[in-house]
Amino acid sequence: MSDVAQRLKDLAEFRYQVRRFIGFSEAASEVDGVSGQQYQMLQVVGAAETRATISYIAERMVLRHNSAVELVDRAVKAGVARRVADESDHRRSVVEMTDKGREVLMRLVEEHVAELKRVGPEIVRALDAVVGQ
Repeated sequence: MSDVAQRLKDLAEFRYQVRRFIGFSEAASEVDGVSGQQYQMLQVVGAAETRATISYIAERMVLRHNSAVELVDRAVKAGVARRVADESDHRRSVVEMTDKGREVLMRLVEEHVAELKRVGPEIVRALDAVVGQ
């Protein structure tokens, strides 16, 4: 097999392994009544070192600002997040998790860590095949 063909095969395998995990993540999130993107948003809000603004969420999730607004709107409607006025700048709002959001996030984090422990070695092998060349 040529080097190019092998690289293509390795890259395709890595993408497959990542997509499998993303598929798991989306399915696990839906069991808790949130979308995969809402789970990711909860991760961003929960991991933020400061209060999470819409702009921060958009940046961390690689979304357009208006898409982040719509995502937050859906999360608020699902009861996992709320908007509050930014204490330092009342023109903008920050996003906080509700108690339900924290419960969903903690459950999903545990499920995701367990799944990564299971499939992580396969993902690492696939990545190593790509970058180790």
